[in-house]
Amino acid sequence: MAVLNVRVDDHVRDQLKEMADAEGVTLSEYVRDLLLEAVMPVYAADVKHGDEPAPESMRTIDRQVLSLLHRILARVLPEDANDVDGDLEYQLKRAKILEEGFAGEYWLEVAGLRTELSKRDCGRVSDILQMFRIITFSINHLREDGTPVDQKLAFELEFQGFDHNDALEGHMATYVEYQMRDDRWSELKPQVERNDHGNSHARMLDTYMRMLGEYRRIMDSRKRGFNRFDYLLTLDELQQIADARVHPSNRPPR
Repeated sequence: MAVLNVRVDDHVRDQLKEMADAEGVTLSEYVRDLLLEAVMPVYAADVKHGDEPAPESMRTIDRQVLSLLHRILARVLPEDANDVDGDLEYQLKRAKILEEGFAGEYWLEVAGLRTELSKRDCGRVSDILQMFRIITFSINHLREDGTPVDQKLAFELEFQGFDHNDALEGHMATYVEYQMRDDRWSELKPQVERNDHGNSHARMLDTYMRMLGEYRRIMDSRKRGFNRFDYLLTLDELQQIADARVHPSNRPPR
């Protein structure tokens, strides 16, 4: 067991000794317990994506505003209210927590809120959808032009959604659903439906990012186009993107 030497003023040592005596333990045991409490709390939940950690503190103005909102909601709820907003008593209880500053109960204010899906991850989702849109347009154009596209290749280049059992990918799947709430990405909706409504049942983000990297390299090598067909992919380019699905360590040597 490691030994930790700490220098403190005499009056601090005396106060600690008095507190240790009151607890019926030695000074060393008392100080060790204080250190353990600081670095090893009895309960510390693992915070994963999707869990919004409770605030440890709030500004007074935020507490005042939230408390007022709870009190207003308490007064406007119908007498038989029993939905997610609770009833008058529930809202007044939350107002009381904020007014008294019970920081250990602040988790109630974020209960039901998800961790933010970062701007970077939102951008990733949009870029992935855009890639699959171009892939879909390209396959359809090749087939209409008389160039056969192997069914296996077409399947490998289909958007399969995200893993709903993974916290981050599940959040991305929700963002896809939000993005598709109207006519956006309509050409990809059949693919989402075919793949269990966008649930891949396996993590796909790494695979999509490898495909996206290859797609970007292909597009970056081109001159700027002015015709919508200039952005379509050739059969060889589609195969390159499909090959990128496989992790480099698992690819056969060339």
